[in-house]
Amino acid sequence: MRIGDLARASGLTTKTIRYYEQAGLMPAPPRTPGGYRDYPAEAVTRLTFIRDAQGAGLTLAEIRSVLSLRDSGQAPCGRVTELIDQHLSEIERRLVELRATREALRGLARRAARTDPGTCSQGDICTILTPAAEPRP
Repeated sequence: MRIGDLARASGLTTKTIRYYEQAGLMPAPPRTPGGYRDYPAEAVTRLTFIRDAQGAGLTLAEIRSVLSLRDSGQAPCGRVTELIDQHLSEIERRLVELRATREALRGLARRAARTDPGTCSQGDICTILTPAAEPRP
């Protein structure tokens, strides 16, 4: 199958397919006598897996490691489970950070709602983000 046909069948662009080949995610296909890439039908399955794995948040390096296991005859499900668990942990950590950031922004929004821009001194940039220092005793 030529690259254009593979692109249509996989829903990816020819440029993306060439990139995946260059990045080591797709094996280099044999060439026709005319020099065109001649992909096997299984290439659609591999590209669909790559697309789905990216959609699940896996990096290309992680996907490459999974494909490498499969290419060597091993079942990669254990590795995929490990990667999913790692990504879930990272997302949970980021959610905690995002919730804290959301609360900080809500506080700033409340401060902004009661801040009169006319009361900012010339030395202040913006007291919404950096309130005036408390007077020292």
